[in-house]
Amino acid sequence: MHPTAMSNAQSFFNAYGPSFEFSKKTKVIDIGSQDVNGSLRQVCPEAFDYIGLDFQAAKGVDVVLDDPYTLPFANESIDMVITSSCFEHSDMFWLVYLEVLRVLKPNGLFYLNAPSAGNFHRFPVDCWRFYPDSGRALIKWSARNGLDTELLESYVQLGGGQWQDFVGVFVKSVVHAAEFPRRILDTKTDFENGLRMGQPELIQPSFISQNEKKLGQMSEIIQR
Repeated sequence: MHPTAMSNAQSFFNAYGPSFEFSKKTKVIDIGSQDVNGSLRQVCPEAFDYIGLDFQAAKGVDVVLDDPYTLPFANESIDMVITSSCFEHSDMFWLVYLEVLRVLKPNGLFYLNAPSAGNFHRFPVDCWRFYPDSGRALIKWSARNGLDTELLESYVQLGGGQWQDFVGVFVKSVVHAAEFPRRILDTKTDFENGLRMGQPELIQPSFISQNEKKLGQMSEIIQR
């Protein structure tokens, strides 16, 4: 658990947690909850019913998964699903994503934190990195599976080491988006390539255009 993983999760609960304050028992499941130098349990509000899931028995794990692509919960029974530094280690994270949406209530939220950079690190495999367009790609995958899921916001964390966390917040059904008026990006400044629902342009963009890429390639050829 690196520091920005913890701080971004805290920002998520600060922004979205108040919308659940009046529900009787907000149920939160954390995929990849093993306590390795910390756990998201530490930043989850005490009033919430937190359940830690992982693939092996360890500190911080309440439920050991038999199948990485099956969550042992009923349809539409969970308020929040959170996961940090886990999806890069899934061979087929898009199947986990659909399972997340299955168990979420119609107004449920999915918080995803995964690296957009960093060294190859098997646990037991390391397959993916997530970029600014990854959240919208998952929305297209939702639509192909008959779901009206929406990306409320996403961004890439600046600083804090090599991982440059990609953070995305999704609501299972877009008709419930208005129930969550606050955003992490309302107050956050140390990010790049942010996206907000209803705002097609990148916020604080930082990327290489196709023209810049071609010019760089031509410059390399000339220098040779």
